[in-house]
Amino acid sequence: MGKGGLLDALRTGAPVADRDVEAAPPGIVPTLPELVALRRVAFGRRPPRHGRHGMSGQAPSPQRGRGMEYAESREYAAGDDARHIDWKLTARSGRAHTKLYQAERERLTLVVADTAPALYFGTRVRFKSVQAARAGAIAAWAALRDGDRIAALRGSDAEAPVPPAGGTRGALRVLDALVRWYTQRPDDDLGLAVALDHAQRLLRPGSRLLVLADPASLDNVADQRWSALAAHNEVLVLLLDDPLERMPPRALLPFTGAGHRVELDLADGARHRRWQREFGGRCDAVVARLRARGVRVEVVSTDAASDSWLPLFAGVRDG
Repeated sequence: MGKGGLLDALRTGAPVADRDVEAAPPGIVPTLPELVALRRVAFGRRPPRHGRHGMSGQAPSPQRGRGMEYAESREYAAGDDARHIDWKLTARSGRAHTKLYQAERERLTLVVADTAPALYFGTRVRFKSVQAARAGAIAAWAALRDGDRIAALRGSDAEAPVPPAGGTRGALRVLDALVRWYTQRPDDDLGLAVALDHAQRLLRPGSRLLVLADPASLDNVADQRWSALAAHNEVLVLLLDDPLERMPPRALLPFTGAGHRVELDLADGARHRRWQREFGGRCDAVVARLRARGVRVEVVSTDAASDSWLPLFAGVRDG
Protein backbone atom coordinates (compact mmCIF):
# COMPACT_ATOMS: atom_id res chain seq x y z
CA MET A 1 0.00 0.00 0.00
CA GLY A 2 1.47 3.36 -1.00
CA LYS A 3 1.09 6.72 0.72
CA GLY A 4 -2.20 7.44 -1.02
CA GLY A 5 -3.60 4.03 -0.11
CA LEU A 6 -2.56 4.46 3.51
CA LEU A 7 -4.28 7.85 3.74
CA ASP A 8 -7.48 6.41 2.25
CA ALA A 9 -7.39 3.53 4.73
CA LEU A 10 -6.96 5.89 7.67
CA ARG A 11 -9.89 8.05 6.57
CA THR A 12 -12.26 5.15 5.87
CA GLY A 13 -11.28 2.91 8.78
CA ALA A 14 -10.00 0.09 6.56
CA PRO A 15 -7.40 -2.23 8.14
CA VAL A 16 -3.83 -0.95 8.04
CA ALA A 17 -0.98 -3.43 7.91
CA ASP A 18 2.05 -3.00 10.18
CA ARG A 19 4.35 -2.68 7.17
CA ASP A 20 2.25 0.23 5.88
CA VAL A 21 2.49 2.02 9.21
CA GLU A 22 6.26 1.53 9.26
CA ALA A 23 6.50 2.94 5.72
CA ALA A 24 4.25 5.93 6.43
CA PRO A 25 5.89 9.37 6.14
CA PRO A 26 6.53 11.13 9.46
CA GLY A 27 3.45 12.87 10.81
CA ILE A 28 0.85 10.52 9.32
CA VAL A 29 0.67 8.04 12.22
CA PRO A 30 2.25 8.19 15.70
CA THR A 31 4.92 5.69 16.68
CA LEU A 32 5.84 4.39 20.10
CA PRO A 33 9.54 5.46 19.81
CA GLU A 34 8.33 8.96 18.88
CA LEU A 35 6.13 9.18 21.97
CA VAL A 36 8.75 7.67 24.26
CA ALA A 37 11.26 10.30 23.09
CA LEU A 38 8.91 13.04 24.31
CA ARG A 39 9.81 12.14 27.90
CA ARG A 40 12.71 14.58 27.74
CA VAL A 41 10.30 17.34 26.69
CA ALA A 42 8.10 16.84 29.76
CA PHE A 43 11.03 16.39 32.12
CA GLY A 44 12.74 19.43 30.67
CA ARG A 45 9.96 21.60 32.10
CA ARG A 46 9.54 21.41 35.85
CA PRO A 47 6.77 23.84 36.80
CA PRO A 48 5.92 24.38 40.47
CA ARG A 49 3.16 22.22 41.86
CA HIS A 50 -0.13 24.05 42.21
CA GLY A 51 -3.46 23.33 43.81
CA ARG A 52 -6.69 24.09 42.01
CA HIS A 53 -6.54 27.69 43.19
CA GLY A 54 -2.92 28.33 42.29
CA MET A 55 -1.45 27.56 45.72
CA SER A 56 1.90 25.79 45.60
CA GLY A 57 2.13 22.50 47.43
CA GLN A 58 1.53 18.78 47.08
CA ALA A 59 -1.14 17.50 44.73
CA PRO A 60 -4.43 16.22 46.14
CA SER A 61 -5.38 12.56 46.22
CA PRO A 62 -8.67 10.64 46.42
CA GLN A 63 -7.98 9.91 50.10
CA ARG A 64 -10.16 12.01 52.36
CA GLY A 65 -9.09 13.84 55.49
CA ARG A 66 -8.52 17.35 56.78
CA GLY A 67 -6.25 18.59 53.97
CA MET A 68 -6.52 21.59 51.67
CA GLU A 69 -9.01 20.43 49.02
CA TYR A 70 -12.78 20.25 49.54
CA ALA A 71 -14.20 16.75 48.91
CA GLU A 72 -17.79 16.67 50.19
CA SER A 73 -20.10 17.59 53.07
CA ARG A 74 -21.81 15.31 55.60
CA GLU A 75 -23.96 15.77 58.66
CA TYR A 76 -22.20 17.29 61.65
CA ALA A 77 -21.12 14.81 64.32
CA ALA A 78 -19.99 15.41 67.88
CA GLY A 79 -16.31 16.30 67.93
CA ASP A 80 -16.21 17.86 64.43
CA ASP A 81 -14.39 21.16 64.15
CA ALA A 82 -16.98 23.95 64.15
CA ARG A 83 -14.74 25.95 61.81
CA HIS A 84 -15.57 23.48 59.02
CA ILE A 85 -19.35 23.79 59.21
CA ASP A 86 -20.96 24.05 55.76
CA TRP A 87 -23.25 26.97 56.50
CA LYS A 88 -25.02 27.00 53.11
CA LEU A 89 -25.96 23.33 53.23
CA THR A 90 -26.89 23.67 56.90
CA ALA A 91 -29.29 26.50 56.03
CA ARG A 92 -30.83 24.58 53.10
CA SER A 93 -31.29 21.30 54.94
CA GLY A 94 -32.08 22.55 58.40
CA ARG A 95 -29.45 20.19 59.82
CA ALA A 96 -25.84 20.98 60.66
CA HIS A 97 -23.31 19.78 58.08
CA THR A 98 -19.51 19.84 58.08
CA LYS A 99 -17.09 19.94 55.17
CA LEU A 100 -14.58 17.17 54.47
CA TYR A 101 -11.31 17.86 52.70
CA GLN A 102 -8.87 15.78 50.67
CA ALA A 103 -5.50 14.75 51.98
CA GLU A 104 -2.62 16.10 49.92
CA ARG A 105 -1.05 12.98 48.46
CA GLU A 106 -1.17 11.11 45.16
CA ARG A 107 -3.20 12.55 42.31
CA LEU A 108 -4.76 11.02 39.18
CA THR A 109 -4.01 12.41 35.73
CA LEU A 110 -6.56 11.22 33.17
CA VAL A 111 -6.18 11.61 29.40
CA VAL A 112 -9.44 11.51 27.41
CA ALA A 113 -8.84 10.87 23.71
CA ASP A 114 -11.37 11.96 21.12
CA THR A 115 -11.18 9.68 18.07
CA ALA A 116 -13.54 11.54 15.73
CA PRO A 117 -12.87 11.10 11.98
CA ALA A 118 -11.97 14.80 11.61
CA LEU A 119 -8.79 14.25 13.62
CA TYR A 120 -7.22 11.93 11.04
CA PHE A 121 -6.30 14.81 8.77
CA GLY A 122 -3.58 17.41 8.42
CA THR A 123 -1.78 19.63 5.93
CA ARG A 124 1.14 21.01 7.96
CA VAL A 125 3.87 18.97 9.70
CA ARG A 126 1.57 16.23 11.02
CA PHE A 127 -2.01 14.97 11.23
CA LYS A 128 -4.20 16.30 14.03
CA SER A 129 -4.37 12.73 15.34
CA VAL A 130 -0.58 12.59 15.62
CA GLN A 131 -0.49 15.93 17.41
CA ALA A 132 -3.13 14.59 19.81
CA ALA A 133 -1.06 11.46 20.48
CA ARG A 134 2.06 13.56 21.09
CA ALA A 135 0.21 15.87 23.49
CA GLY A 136 -1.23 12.89 25.36
CA ALA A 137 2.23 11.36 25.64
CA ILE A 138 3.67 14.58 27.04
CA ALA A 139 0.85 14.62 29.60
CA ALA A 140 1.68 11.04 30.59
CA TRP A 141 5.34 11.88 31.08
CA ALA A 142 4.42 15.05 32.99
CA ALA A 143 2.25 12.92 35.28
CA LEU A 144 5.20 10.60 35.90
CA ARG A 145 7.40 13.62 36.61
CA ASP A 146 4.86 14.93 39.12
CA GLY A 147 4.37 11.60 40.88
CA ASP A 148 0.79 11.11 39.64
CA ARG A 149 -1.01 7.98 38.63
CA ILE A 150 -1.89 8.09 34.92
CA ALA A 151 -4.91 6.66 33.08
CA ALA A 152 -6.48 7.09 29.64
CA LEU A 153 -9.73 6.31 27.86
CA ARG A 154 -11.77 6.99 24.73
CA GLY A 155 -15.46 6.93 23.81
CA SER A 156 -16.10 3.20 23.75
CA ASP A 157 -18.28 0.74 25.62
CA ALA A 158 -16.22 -2.17 24.31
CA GLU A 159 -12.70 -1.13 25.34
CA ALA A 160 -12.00 -0.58 29.01
CA PRO A 161 -9.99 2.46 30.10
CA VAL A 162 -6.25 2.14 30.62
CA PRO A 163 -6.36 1.73 34.43
CA PRO A 164 -4.64 4.23 36.72
CA ALA A 165 -1.04 3.28 37.45
CA GLY A 166 2.08 5.08 38.51
CA GLY A 167 5.66 4.93 37.34
CA THR A 168 7.10 4.29 33.91
CA ARG A 169 4.90 1.24 33.37
CA GLY A 170 1.76 3.33 33.81
CA ALA A 171 3.00 5.96 31.35
CA LEU A 172 3.97 3.35 28.75
CA ARG A 173 0.52 1.74 28.90
CA VAL A 174 -1.02 5.09 28.05
CA LEU A 175 1.47 5.64 25.22
CA ASP A 176 0.66 2.23 23.77
CA ALA A 177 -3.06 3.06 23.81
CA LEU A 178 -2.48 6.44 22.14
CA VAL A 179 -0.51 4.78 19.33
CA ARG A 180 -3.34 2.28 18.75
CA TRP A 181 -6.12 4.86 18.87
CA TYR A 182 -4.41 7.41 16.65
CA THR A 183 -2.78 5.08 14.12
CA GLN A 184 -6.17 3.94 12.87
CA ARG A 185 -9.56 5.35 13.78
CA PRO A 186 -11.40 2.87 16.06
CA ASP A 187 -14.55 1.58 14.40
CA ASP A 188 -16.51 1.55 17.67
CA ASP A 189 -16.07 5.23 18.50
CA LEU A 190 -19.15 6.51 20.37
CA GLY A 191 -18.08 10.13 20.65
CA LEU A 192 -16.61 12.53 23.17
CA ALA A 193 -19.75 12.72 25.31
CA VAL A 194 -19.52 8.98 26.04
CA ALA A 195 -15.81 9.34 26.82
CA LEU A 196 -16.59 12.07 29.35
CA ASP A 197 -19.30 9.87 30.90
CA HIS A 198 -16.63 7.25 31.52
CA ALA A 199 -14.20 9.89 32.76
CA GLN A 200 -16.63 11.24 35.33
CA ARG A 201 -16.95 7.78 36.86
CA LEU A 202 -13.18 7.38 37.09
CA LEU A 203 -12.23 10.83 38.38
CA ARG A 204 -12.02 11.73 42.05
CA PRO A 205 -11.99 15.29 43.42
CA GLY A 206 -8.63 16.92 42.82
CA SER A 207 -7.78 14.90 39.71
CA ARG A 208 -6.17 16.40 36.64
CA LEU A 209 -8.02 15.89 33.34
CA LEU A 210 -6.64 16.45 29.85
CA VAL A 211 -9.11 16.24 26.95
CA LEU A 212 -7.77 15.88 23.39
CA ALA A 213 -10.50 16.80 20.93
CA ASP A 214 -11.57 18.15 17.58
CA PRO A 215 -13.63 21.35 18.12
CA ALA A 216 -16.66 19.85 16.36
CA SER A 217 -16.75 16.98 18.86
CA LEU A 218 -17.77 19.37 21.63
CA ASP A 219 -21.08 20.16 19.90
CA ASN A 220 -22.62 17.10 21.57
CA VAL A 221 -21.29 17.84 25.07
CA ALA A 222 -23.59 19.85 27.33
CA ASP A 223 -22.18 22.93 29.05
CA GLN A 224 -23.30 21.51 32.40
CA ARG A 225 -20.96 18.56 31.91
CA TRP A 226 -17.95 20.88 31.73
CA SER A 227 -19.12 22.78 34.82
CA ALA A 228 -19.42 19.52 36.76
CA LEU A 229 -15.98 18.34 35.70
CA ALA A 230 -14.30 21.67 36.48
CA ALA A 231 -15.97 22.00 39.88
CA HIS A 232 -13.73 19.39 41.53
CA ASN A 233 -10.90 18.77 39.03
CA GLU A 234 -8.24 20.60 37.09
CA VAL A 235 -9.51 20.44 33.49
CA LEU A 236 -7.56 21.36 30.37
CA VAL A 237 -9.00 20.88 26.88
CA LEU A 238 -6.69 20.85 23.87
CA LEU A 239 -8.52 21.63 20.62
CA LEU A 240 -6.65 20.21 17.63
CA ASP A 241 -6.77 22.21 14.42
CA ASP A 242 -4.91 22.61 11.13
CA PRO A 243 -3.85 25.86 9.41
CA LEU A 244 -6.00 24.95 6.40
CA GLU A 245 -9.08 24.92 8.62
CA ARG A 246 -8.45 28.31 10.19
CA MET A 247 -6.78 30.18 7.30
CA PRO A 248 -7.69 28.52 3.99
CA PRO A 249 -6.23 30.00 0.79
CA ARG A 250 -8.53 31.63 -1.73
CA ALA A 251 -7.96 28.93 -4.31
CA LEU A 252 -9.30 25.72 -5.81
CA LEU A 253 -8.52 22.98 -3.28
CA PRO A 254 -8.48 19.25 -4.18
CA PHE A 255 -9.43 16.71 -1.51
CA THR A 256 -9.11 12.94 -1.71
CA GLY A 257 -10.90 10.54 0.60
CA ALA A 258 -12.42 7.06 0.39
CA GLY A 259 -11.09 6.77 -3.17
CA HIS A 260 -12.86 9.90 -4.40
CA ARG A 261 -11.45 13.27 -5.45
CA VAL A 262 -13.40 16.44 -4.71
CA GLU A 263 -12.48 20.01 -5.63
CA LEU A 264 -13.68 22.93 -3.53
CA ASP A 265 -13.44 26.44 -4.97
CA LEU A 266 -12.52 28.69 -2.06
CA ALA A 267 -11.73 31.54 -4.44
CA ASP A 268 -15.46 32.20 -4.24
CA GLY A 269 -15.96 34.81 -1.50
CA ALA A 270 -19.20 33.39 -0.08
CA ARG A 271 -17.80 29.87 0.05
CA HIS A 272 -14.60 31.11 1.68
CA ARG A 273 -16.57 32.93 4.39
CA ARG A 274 -18.71 29.86 5.02
CA TRP A 275 -15.57 27.75 5.44
CA GLN A 276 -14.18 30.21 7.99
CA ARG A 277 -17.45 30.19 9.96
CA GLU A 278 -17.55 26.41 9.96
CA PHE A 279 -13.99 25.93 11.21
CA GLY A 280 -12.45 29.08 12.68
CA GLY A 281 -15.74 30.45 13.95
CA ARG A 282 -16.73 27.16 15.56
CA CYS A 283 -13.35 26.83 17.28
CA ASP A 284 -13.56 30.37 18.70
CA ALA A 285 -17.09 29.70 19.94
CA VAL A 286 -15.97 26.50 21.68
CA VAL A 287 -13.11 28.34 23.40
CA ALA A 288 -15.54 30.97 24.69
CA ARG A 289 -17.99 28.31 25.92
CA LEU A 290 -15.36 26.41 27.86
CA ARG A 291 -13.82 29.46 29.47
CA ALA A 292 -17.27 30.60 30.58
CA ARG A 293 -17.54 27.28 32.42
CA GLY A 294 -14.21 27.64 34.20
CA VAL A 295 -12.35 25.26 31.92
CA ARG A 296 -8.87 26.01 30.64
CA VAL A 297 -8.56 25.55 26.90
CA GLU A 298 -5.81 25.82 24.32
CA VAL A 299 -5.93 25.53 20.53
CA VAL A 300 -3.02 23.42 19.27
CA SER A 301 -2.30 23.54 15.55
CA THR A 302 -0.68 20.69 13.67
CA ASP A 303 2.36 22.87 13.00
CA ALA A 304 2.77 24.02 16.61
CA ALA A 305 5.24 22.66 19.14
CA SER A 306 3.60 19.64 20.75
CA ASP A 307 4.36 20.97 24.25
CA SER A 308 3.18 24.55 23.64
CA TRP A 309 0.29 23.99 26.08
CA LEU A 310 2.33 22.36 28.85
CA PRO A 311 2.64 25.42 31.15
CA LEU A 312 -1.17 25.40 31.43
CA PHE A 313 -1.13 21.84 32.73
CA ALA A 314 0.28 23.00 36.05
CA GLY A 315 -1.07 26.55 36.05
CA VAL A 316 -3.99 28.09 37.85
CA ARG A 317 -7.45 27.87 36.38
CA ASP A 318 -8.78 30.62 34.15
CA GLY A 319 -10.83 33.14 36.01
